[in-house]
Amino acid sequence: MSLVHLLLFFGLVIAASSTPGSRLILREIADQKDRAVELNTSNFDSVLKDTPAKYAVVEFFAHWCPACRNYKPHYEKVARLFNGPDAIHPGIVLMTRVDCALKTNTKLCDKFSVSHYPMLFWGPPTKFVSATWEPQKDKSEILVIDDGRTADRLLNWINKQIDSSYALDDQNFENEHALSNHTDYNQISQAVYDVEEATAEAFDIILLQKAIKSSETSASFIRFIQLLAAHHLSRRCRKGAAEILVNYDDLCPSGNCSYEKSGGKDTLGNFPICGKDVPRGYYMFCRGSKNDTRGFSCGLWVLMHSLSVRVEDGESQFAFTAICDFVNNFFMCDECRLHFNDMCLSVKTPFKKARDFVLWVWSTHNKVNERLMKDEASLGTGDPKFPKIIWPPKELCPLCYLSSKSIEWDHDHVYNFLKNYYGPKLVSLYKEKSVIGSNEETVPATEDLTVATNALVVPIGAALAIAIASCAFGALACYWRTQQKNRKPRRSWN
Repeated sequence: MSLVHLLLFFGLVIAASSTPGSRLILREIADQKDRAVELNTSNFDSVLKDTPAKYAVVEFFAHWCPACRNYKPHYEKVARLFNGPDAIHPGIVLMTRVDCALKTNTKLCDKFSVSHYPMLFWGPPTKFVSATWEPQKDKSEILVIDDGRTADRLLNWINKQIDSSYALDDQNFENEHALSNHTDYNQISQAVYDVEEATAEAFDIILLQKAIKSSETSASFIRFIQLLAAHHLSRRCRKGAAEILVNYDDLCPSGNCSYEKSGGKDTLGNFPICGKDVPRGYYMFCRGSKNDTRGFSCGLWVLMHSLSVRVEDGESQFAFTAICDFVNNFFMCDECRLHFNDMCLSVKTPFKKARDFVLWVWSTHNKVNERLMKDEASLGTGDPKFPKIIWPPKELCPLCYLSSKSIEWDHDHVYNFLKNYYGPKLVSLYKEKSVIGSNEETVPATEDLTVATNALVVPIGAALAIAIASCAFGALACYWRTQQKNRKPRRSWN
């Protein structure tokens, strides 16, 4: 851009910023937290690789640029529709920005041939990872946004790209798939994202409450983390759980844990179970139509179902005990915890078959839904878009029902449905739809789910045994073990 054009552009922006409407936008934004995600050389690839959003906008700007400062309220107004825990339309567009005035970002901005500020790019998030852009490049999936100078024009440009009709004054979130989660088989693909979110949120609650307070709660925590290290459907959560187990004796000597996030390594707070970017602050498949419905509890149920279909026969009783003890010791809803514990105590015969455990989790979930249906109906506290139902509905699994007029189950078909819905089908749909788009998650589903039968029947220090037992963890286990030997005197893994 020539100096004349640059000065003309500044003049137009400064003139526009002096209008009452522009000053109003500035006042609206001034005291609110920014929603656009700040990117830099160190986090650019990881954030765009891990986002669940289908599209991304990257704004390249300079903090000294008056036009950029005046444009920020417009950009933030659009970002609030898509980013953050109170987003109106989450999981669709990730709004980001890069400050090219920082020397650390010079090479990053050069890779995208940034010729003026602000300069906006659009594309699938993963296409930005390790990418470059040139003005003469043909057939690039990364596009320059050439008509986004105001919030209205930017949103109109986005609407044209994704054939939507979002408006800046959209207020009340209504999930576009509010009525389809019960009937659209493919919607479960987004639950992988929510399982990570619920896992990280549960871990953060333990940190916040400093909930490991006795040998009993310590043993309960270890068992559940062992279960996650072996069978969590997200590789990064399995890795995070195994790292916690490897370091547990240092993090919680004699069960006395350090929780704070500090500069050192020897605290639980410094071991994010699903990576440093999770939890992200909102749900997708489990998002309710109201802020106080679904979310965390829904994510935990999907986690439990997904764990149940991954254990083998010899692990089923361990998995049952791990889940029951975890809910009893760490779930903070007291009434929910007591009801769940009663259902655990009602099981008198140890599980020997994984099939029986899968069906127990399913029947327990339906019993909880039956109870909550009555409570929510009488109190009016349910989610109108997601009423509690007996699951699966006939639309998802007609063969699960013996009769079309009553609820009588064909347990063989129910089991097969659950294995497929929460097992390989969930993971394959997730990869196919690129909900997170991480290169980490591109291994074949069969390898991703491979865990030895005896991976769980081990006490403290089990991360190494679990890692060796799983072909996905073999190399990582060797590395960890080497690090352990170098870091401290050798100890017994018993």
